[in-house]
Amino acid sequence: MTASTLDQITVTKVAGRIGAVVEGVRLSGDLDPSAVQAVRDALHAHKVVFFRGQDHLTDEIQLAFTRLLGTPIGHPTVNTEGQYVLPITSEYGGAADQWHTDVTFVPAYPLASILRAIDIPSHGGDTVWANTATAYDELSPALQELANGLRAIHTNAYDYAGLSPDKDPEAFKRYLEVFASTVYETEHPVVRVHPVTGERTLLLGGFVQRLVGYSREDSRLLVDLLQGHVTRLENTVRWSWREGDVAIWDNRATQHRAVSDFGGARRVLHRTTVDGDVPVGVDGRASVAVKPRPADN
Repeated sequence: MTASTLDQITVTKVAGRIGAVVEGVRLSGDLDPSAVQAVRDALHAHKVVFFRGQDHLTDEIQLAFTRLLGTPIGHPTVNTEGQYVLPITSEYGGAADQWHTDVTFVPAYPLASILRAIDIPSHGGDTVWANTATAYDELSPALQELANGLRAIHTNAYDYAGLSPDKDPEAFKRYLEVFASTVYETEHPVVRVHPVTGERTLLLGGFVQRLVGYSREDSRLLVDLLQGHVTRLENTVRWSWREGDVAIWDNRATQHRAVSDFGGARRVLHRTTVDGDVPVGVDGRASVAVKPRPADN
């Protein structure tokens, strides 16, 4: 292995508010600690970082690198116990083509996700990320004050990936049955305080079912208002995949979605995730599980 050193590493912004390309790093499980810290620093500063030409990676090496960032964790319903690599495939709705933050239907949702491109269509299939910290910053003081006091119920009990006409309906149905095999609901603050940067971020996305204390109609209006700030084009970065690319994002400060414009072409990426912490709101209140409750497990 060629060790990555700080003088070899460059970080170049991709967009104004989010995203950077990191060069001079060959991802692996024995990456130099200074290089690992440089990746962490870039992640906190830019929210999502991209690495080209990581063709040497296998599932095992990707998982070994993931361990350098924290404790790997599988998906609570899709992965089997002890399985940490999740295939994101076009056949079963894995395109995730609605805005979301990964797995927010549980209290301690992932800290970060690492996504590796394996089989990419000849055209289309990009992924877009949004910065939920700058989205909060651009709210008016009155909207910030309102958002600071809101709490929302997140659940996996409905389809967040969406059924495109070119997907196999039966295969997609089977995927959703697995995805919601255990129904989770969690109450999160709408504004969480990032445990490393101290930034306030909007915790919303496609798993939000409703706001606590509001009618379903009022919830939808308020969520749409705040979500619209998250996904403003100025607040996003779009990545065109090549095979061998790796993206790492801070799941505590971003939302993302795939762009389903590749028809029936095959699209396969492999994701690993790092276990996260329980969010805490501006008022110091932590997220809580609603279903299943801890005593039910």
